[in-house]
This record gives sequence, C-alpha cells and structure tokens, in this order.
Amino acid sequence: MSAPLYVSSYTSPTEIQFINNLTSPPTVLHISKPTGEITVAKNEGDTDQYATFGQSVPGILGIIRLRIGKYIIVITKSEKVGLIKGHVVYKMTDFEFISLRDGTMRDKDELTYLSLLKQHIKTGSMYFSYTWDLTNSMQRQRGTQDGSIWKRADERFFWNRYAQSELIEYSKTNSDADQFILPVIFGYVNLTKTSINNVPLTFGLISRRSRFRAGTRYFSRGIDQQGNVSNFNETEQLIVLETQGQETYSFVQTRGSVPVYWAEINNLRYKPKLRIFDTAFETARVHFDQQKSIYGTNYCVNLVNQKGHELPVKSAYETTIKLINDPEIIYVYFDFHHECRGMKWHRVQLLIDRLVEIGADKMDWFQSVDDPEKLVSVPKKLQNGIVRTNCMDCLDRTNVVQSMLAGWTLQKILVDAKITPFGGRWEDDAEFELLFRNVWADNADAISNAYSGTGALKTDFTRTGKRTKKGALNDLTNSVERYARNNFFDGPRQDAYDLFLGNHRPYEVVDPPFRDHRPLLIQSMPFISYGAVLMIGAALFLPRANDAKLSIRLFIGIWLVLLGYSLYFISKHGLAYVNWPRLVPLDYVSEQEVVHPGTGTIKGWVMSEKSKIESKIRGLEEGKKRT
Repeated sequence: MSAPLYVSSYTSPTEIQFINNLTSPPTVLHISKPTGEITVAKNEGDTDQYATFGQSVPGILGIIRLRIGKYIIVITKSEKVGLIKGHVVYKMTDFEFISLRDGTMRDKDELTYLSLLKQHIKTGSMYFSYTWDLTNSMQRQRGTQDGSIWKRADERFFWNRYAQSELIEYSKTNSDADQFILPVIFGYVNLTKTSINNVPLTFGLISRRSRFRAGTRYFSRGIDQQGNVSNFNETEQLIVLETQGQETYSFVQTRGSVPVYWAEINNLRYKPKLRIFDTAFETARVHFDQQKSIYGTNYCVNLVNQKGHELPVKSAYETTIKLINDPEIIYVYFDFHHECRGMKWHRVQLLIDRLVEIGADKMDWFQSVDDPEKLVSVPKKLQNGIVRTNCMDCLDRTNVVQSMLAGWTLQKILVDAKITPFGGRWEDDAEFELLFRNVWADNADAISNAYSGTGALKTDFTRTGKRTKKGALNDLTNSVERYARNNFFDGPRQDAYDLFLGNHRPYEVVDPPFRDHRPLLIQSMPFISYGAVLMIGAALFLPRANDAKLSIRLFIGIWLVLLGYSLYFISKHGLAYVNWPRLVPLDYVSEQEVVHPGTGTIKGWVMSEKSKIESKIRGLEEGKKRT
C-alpha cells in the first residue's frame, strides 16, 4: 500500500467505506453504523465516485469503542520523514474521529473520553510506513520479508495494536483486510541524506517506545508482574551507504526503568516520597530473560546516585542483579553526577572505558549488504549484546550516555567501513558532527516529552558538546514545568495512555470514573486561596477612602490568615491535590503498609488520607457539639 485510501461516508447513512484503489479490482472496507461490523470485499463497480466525493486519507489508525459508541480514527495528514533503503517513512500530523453514531453527542463522560484520546494522539509522535516494518530493527528483519507488515510487527512497539484489534480479528477470516491494517510506532524517526568525508550515505535514528507499562513520569515506574518496565525504549542508529549493493550498519541500545517494584508518590513536594516495595527477583528474571532472547548479553548501566534520595533504588537494583546471578546480565555502575560534577560530562568516557574492559566492545553491530539480483539483504555481522541504560527516569543522564555510546560505536563502524581513516575521527567532519548532535538531542526531547511532558535536560551538551549557561537556564525552566505537569496535569495524560492502549475499556465500566469524590473541605481550599489573593489584591490596588486605613489593614490581615491557612492545609494534605489517574488504579497503595503491586490501588491510599481528614473533621464537629 503506497498511495492514499479514499474514504466515503456520503454513500449511505448505514456505513463508512474505505477503498484501496491500488488493487485490481479495488478492495473496499465496509464498516456498518452504528455496530461497527466489518466486511471487506472486491468492488467490481464504478469507483470514480470515491475520488470525486471522498476524502483522501493516508490510512486508518484504528477503531475505538468507548462508553456508548464506536469511532474510526483516520489519519488525515502526514509528512514524509525520509527514505530507508528506498522505503518511504511518514509522520502522522493530523487525524479525525468518525463517529458510527448519528446525531449530536450529549453524554458528558463520552466527551471526556474523546477529549483524552484526541489529546493523546495530538501530542504523540507517531510514525508509519506502508512498505517498511518500523517496529523491528534491521537485525530482526533479516531474512524473509513475506506476509503483511503488521504480521511481522514486534508486539512491543506496535503502538496502535489495540486500536487495530477489530480489523486484525476480522483478517483471520478474510486476508483482504490486511491491507487496511497500518502499524504505527510511537517515538522518534530521523532519516537524513548526508555524507562523511565526501562519502554519500543516509544517517538515521529510530526510537520505538514500548506499549507495555507505558505512561507518565511518577505514575509509571518500575516493573509489572509480566516483566515489562516503564519507559522502555529501543533506539537504533543507522548508516546506509549509497553504494552499489547498499551496505547497512545498525547499532541498537535500550533504556528502561529500574526493574524492581518501586514508586515515587506525588505529594506536591519537589521530591516525591520514594518507596521500594520489593526487589522483584522473579519478575526481573522474566524481564531479563526476554531481553536476552531478543538482544543477547545485557550490559546494564546504572546512573542513579549512590547517596541521598536515589540510594534505595540503586541498592534494590543491585540486590536484584545479585539474586539473578546470570553471567549474561552484566551490571555496571557509574555515578554520573559525581563523576561528571562541575559539568564535565566528557568524563562519560570513563564509563565507556569500563565497558571496554569488561568486553562490551565485542558485542559489535549489525551489518548487511543488499544483493540486487536476489533482492535480499545478506548479513555480514550481528550485534550480539545490548547496553541497557537507566537513571531515575531514563531521560536526561540516560540521553547523554546513549549519545556518547552511539558516537563511540559510530567511530568503530566508520573505520571498519574505511570511511574514516585509521587514527582519524568522524568528528573532524564538522557538518556531520552538527547533524549527529542535533538528531540525538531531538531524539532526547521526543522521549522526554512522551514521559515527562517537557523536553530533555542537558541537551545543550548533546547539541554542542559543552555545558552552557543558557542550557542550565533551560534546564531550570524545564524542571519547574515538569514539577507542575507531574503534579497537576499528568493524571489525564496517564488516562489517555491507558485508554488508547486498551488498559481501560469504557464499555466495561458501569460507573464512570470522572466524578470528584473528595470531601468538600478538600475541594474548597484552592478556591479559598484564589479568593484570598483576589481580595488582598483588591484591597491593595483599588481606590479607597483615606480614613479607611485601619479597616483595610484588618481586612487584609483576615485574608492573609485565610491564605496562609489554606496554603498550609494544601501543603500538609498534598496527596489529595495531586491530579491522579482515574481510569486504571496504580499498583502501589498505602503509606502505612507495604503492599505488593497488583493487590491494591492508589485510590485506597488517597481514601485513607481522606479518612484521616474526615475523622479529624468529625472530631472537631463532635467537640463543638460537646462544648
């Protein structure tokens, strides 16, 4: 499928139709209203009406069922990102929801669900190709390329797998539906035609975000019972030489949350309350067994601090690795903040030297050469290991280290390919060095935005190779924005992830979850704060009589007391003012007791806080009655 489909909803009030006009005869997908029943058939009739009246669209993102209806999500606009071995890659830039129900939507909860989905798709970085499998690395794609792309897709990175589930189910009985199933990845793609030392090539970077245990910073941490870790990303760096029989080089790295049961519980403090629930020995073993089966030996680079707030996470991780006791799981600790203090981030070279000492330089990279006669790629070298990097969030420190590891490997690849002479440095090509640094910095921003809601920190070093005052100021701004987003805005963002990925299915829920059940006292405190600020401002700046100074001071004093008390109350009960996810309970609970993930919910934790407050209120009321 290399050209747009045509969608026509005008032909009948009973169905939506999509036509693939590249097949002969054209293939038409019929989706009935309002049930969403799917049929696919060849169309022997006149199809000019689709081109004349229909809307040209790049593809179907999926079909989603909410509380009272189904919706087709259509990709309406896309832009070309680049070419990978002759295959075009696109980024989705706009979309449309087509309701299978006629009439005006009046259900408030349904509109809330729709708003969450639209915001998720609008702010997400989603990429697709009609002819190339973006979900798999070059090495995993070696060999046969038979069958539909979606059938070869890596389940971890097939972002719209749930949204495509109805089409996939139907395709089991009618393979003609395969052509309408379009896998999309969430992450970052950059494919640039450039040159190094006057040798033409394509430089590429592809980051794929796992759909398992996906979510936002603070609301998605650690590991689940299936061995999936939060914020897992696979990043592949590509070099494709534009020569006779294209030669391809690929180097893959991964990042992911520390594989233990842990959480940072938001409470409006700048540093949330850190809680380690369990070392997760068995589930961590499952995680690493998966990683070994896909990538080979794992070099686990841990960048968290060895003292202070982060120490418990480091200790739990090291305990887990010792319990697993697997020679193919090699743990490497590097205290990033200590070793690179004073903004000397070039000292990451110490980590690379350590990796070389323990044999990580022998994991190689993937290399293949295209055979133009047989139309296949012939592997010449396989990458037999992976560097798995983490800091607390797998964002900022991780980005710096991954970009330097990528540059280190690139040097070896270019020398091996005889593009850079032995003893020379690829950085000597200033134009390519600028491209390399900016691509890796943009990749850092894309991954960080998906998880934290802001661009990455420390990207001034990634872009320029040095720390700058402007970069430090940008980091401060991003840190403040992260605090606000993570406490007050990330609940709906987490809900949107869970809704799109199928972790929450509205049609299975009897009582919609969007009601605010907090006590009235809790709900009223922010309004008292706003009102106090407004009243104090009015007293200070609005005109008043000269003889009213005493009464004005008394007025301001009363409101200052109310403002102070309300802010104190909010600070003391910060947990109740965090914007928590509402659709899927978080898998950690109580402040009073450690509960194994999966056995409780954050709702219980919040309710326990509410119970404390309510009991205090009841005690005050009873005291008043007794008085």
